[in-house]
Amino acid sequence: MAASDTERAQQQVDEIEALSSIYGDDWCVVDEDEKIYCIKISDCLDQPKWTLCLQVILPPGYPAAEPPIYQLNAPWLRGQDYTELANSLEEIYVQNLGESILYLWVEKIREVLVEKAQSSDPEPDIKKTTEEVDEDDGDDFLLDYQPIQEDQIKMLNYMTSESQEDEELPPIHHGNPITDRRSTFQAHLAPVVTTRQVKRVLEKLYENKKIASATHNIYAYRIYCEDKQTFLQDCEDDGETAAGGRLLHLMQILNVHNVLVVVSRWYGGILLGPDRFKHINNCARNVLVE
Repeated sequence: MAASDTERAQQQVDEIEALSSIYGDDWCVVDEDEKIYCIKISDCLDQPKWTLCLQVILPPGYPAAEPPIYQLNAPWLRGQDYTELANSLEEIYVQNLGESILYLWVEKIREVLVEKAQSSDPEPDIKKTTEEVDEDDGDDFLLDYQPIQEDQIKMLNYMTSESQEDEELPPIHHGNPITDRRSTFQAHLAPVVTTRQVKRVLEKLYENKKIASATHNIYAYRIYCEDKQTFLQDCEDDGETAAGGRLLHLMQILNVHNVLVVVSRWYGGILLGPDRFKHINNCARNVLVE
């Protein structure tokens, strides 16, 4: 029995190594211990129109006895599109029982994206929503994901005048991660005194593949303007409805200023309900206290 477990583990290691060399920067390890991986797939390399994130968790029995647990993340992917793609992946699994199938899955998804790009489908509207909806919002939830970091940075570009000298990148502190039912939360903090510094810190964080691949990067900042005796403050939910506002509220209660807090969340396939807000705030509080 032990030998087959060892073989399975080795098969997983070999497959991950191969995929990581094939897909390079598009392949991301979310959590090595939990075997959670994420791969960004698009219709072409130059200027992709359709992109999708495939997040997979490899259970101990994969590939011999269990399929990967997966999540398809794209804001345009719902209803019929989602069902058809999910059915195709199940079919590939059934046709290749006992085999390593992630490469086949990725290429199947790419094929679908290329078809979409070549057909007359309008480009996706990249509005991002949370993958969790609270109980009172009904039972259905959307497994949606689209990094909107670029939009956030563009927005900050409007707020920061281009004539300003490039400011120094403030030091960034990373808090201890909290994991609950396969979801991981981690806070990052930087002292900031201008919106340009906020923009620079966000850009720096998004250069990190792991942070950029998070399901949500929620942030809030508060900057005290001495001359006007007022606070310049803003927040971003990044698809996790109301999380940014709650984070800013926490910062107001703690009376912190001249600081940016970003909380990354990697969703692990199990809904946490309201607990997720508790973890976001706990992460933020811990990093602020430190």
